[in-house]
Amino acid sequence: MNAPDFFVLLPPSEGKAEGGQARTKWTPDSGVFGNSLGDYRAMVANRLSAVKGGDAKLLGVKGAHLIRAQEANQSLMGSPTLPAWQRYTGVVWDHLDLASFGAPQRTAILQRIFVPSGLMGIVRADDPVPDYRLKMGARLTPFGLMSTWWRDDLTEALVLAAKKKVVVDVLPQEHRSAISFSELPQHVQVDLVSKKGSVVGGHNAKAAKGLLVRHLFTSGQSLERSVASFDHPEYTATISK
Repeated sequence: MNAPDFFVLLPPSEGKAEGGQARTKWTPDSGVFGNSLGDYRAMVANRLSAVKGGDAKLLGVKGAHLIRAQEANQSLMGSPTLPAWQRYTGVVWDHLDLASFGAPQRTAILQRIFVPSGLMGIVRADDPVPDYRLKMGARLTPFGLMSTWWRDDLTEALVLAAKKKVVVDVLPQEHRSAISFSELPQHVQVDLVSKKGSVVGGHNAKAAKGLLVRHLFTSGQSLERSVASFDHPEYTATISK
């Protein structure tokens, strides 16, 4: 099956798979956006190291999760990596279930998924990603709110990568705010709507979002028909342009 002629913006997950491949050590210039965003990634990584990985307020976790996050954030340079689609383990990614695709189809799909990241700005789904924790909504001194700090450079990198193709936005607001969508010549926002007509979030909606994106890549229909034909017991999908 040919890859659909659009890109999808997916959020990362707060929880991430541990470990990685030592032979693919992370450097700020890793991946398809490394050339344009590498210097900025290095600034963020160095700052996280300087603040000993960050405190509970910055990282939004406590206890064992905080200790793990601090250790990961202090040793980003040269740390083992996993492809983004394997590093991110949240509900959206679990229900997208990229591992279930055959290798050729999965390879094509991975090249069509972009993920905003508090640490890296944006990555493609097959880019090498270290274990880390830094939300787009975090405020890291001296950068301030990460979504605002990244916005201009992230948007510029995304515009170049999208090459005037349609960009499908299924992001939550925290990550959506890191992108100046007015700079993207072709983009659509796809939301899940409850049977009562309200835009929804939460765990169940995240699961449905993963199923929706899987449907977009496998239905064999146009984007508009694919969104309209998404079948779910709780939600429908709608396009906002």
